[in-house]
Amino acid sequence: MSEAESLIVAPGPRPGTFRLPDGRILAPPAGWSLLPPGDAALTRKVKAAGPTWTVQEKRGRKLFSRGVWAPEAHITAAQAEVEATRQTDAWQRRQEQSAARRERVQGVYVEDFNRAVLDFLAFHPRYVALAVRFAEAVTAHATPVGSGTVARTERIPIEERAEAAVIAWMRHQTTAYDNLAIPRVKGKRREVRAMLAQQSRRLLERYRQGDPTDADTCPLQRALPPRATPA
Repeated sequence: MSEAESLIVAPGPRPGTFRLPDGRILAPPAGWSLLPPGDAALTRKVKAAGPTWTVQEKRGRKLFSRGVWAPEAHITAAQAEVEATRQTDAWQRRQEQSAARRERVQGVYVEDFNRAVLDFLAFHPRYVALAVRFAEAVTAHATPVGSGTVARTERIPIEERAEAAVIAWMRHQTTAYDNLAIPRVKGKRREVRAMLAQQSRRLLERYRQGDPTDADTCPLQRALPPRATPA
């Protein structure tokens, strides 16, 4: 195996070893060190400097980065260059501008998502105030950057994200899902979630029809945060 190659490897059977896609086990070349994940700019610069081993670990359906192995001299040089760049006024200004732009984009998305949730709820006029509280609760939970919720995916339309976020919120807040002892049988958890989703949809339909409800016993109203008290 040539050290000049850039490889994608997985953790090996013993500490300090790695597994190639073809199953072979190998150890890093002498003089190489680990660059932990988390700094994309630094990782790009190290990879551009020469050969690297990118460590990825698959757990279930998710693939996790475990860092990059590279010649220690390349990592040290890249760290010094990146640090020097980040001390400049120009870099600081770009960071501030990027942060402001991300905040504006996030603000617009939160408003759009909240509106999509309200459209999905479509509560009867007698429950408009409740719908607003409900949408605010779902939006606050689902839209923060890095939350990992369905609201953060761009693979499906925002209308579908809103629907999925409502059902997920209700599953955790208005049902006993979090306390259920679900057998470790393939497909069982999906089956339980589908059953609870139907239960949640029936509850939502009552509010769309304007049916009378008891705030003290309705699981939705009991789960929502209390109304804000005017100052």
